[in-house]
Amino acid sequence: MPKKVLIVDDAVFMRNMIRDIFTSGGFQVVGEAANGLEAVEKFRELRPDLTTMDIVMPFKSGIEATREIVKVDPRAVVIMCSALGQEALVMEAIEAGASDFIVKPFKSEDVIAVVKKVLGEG
Repeated sequence: MPKKVLIVDDAVFMRNMIRDIFTSGGFQVVGEAANGLEAVEKFRELRPDLTTMDIVMPFKSGIEATREIVKVDPRAVVIMCSALGQEALVMEAIEAGASDFIVKPFKSEDVIAVVKKVLGEG
């Protein structure tokens, strides 16, 4: 049974890139969200095994959304996607309950390696 993934990013091209990485890695992308509000709603609805979360988004940041998701399910696996230079935000995200992070621009093998690590498959 493939692991289910929810992709959260306000940029369509980034969601498409991440979807391609996961699909070619044998994962099932069950949903996408363009902001933190949608992320929390979709998480509640879809209960993915893994959520990728952009940090800077409209309406609700990835950090706020991660806090809410972890309240819904303390075992939720959230991987933050951050741009270079957002180290302080990444630390805040980890404190909010994120499992790990990947830095944009990223290579598909790096994404899959981090995912396997946090899912205990690496």
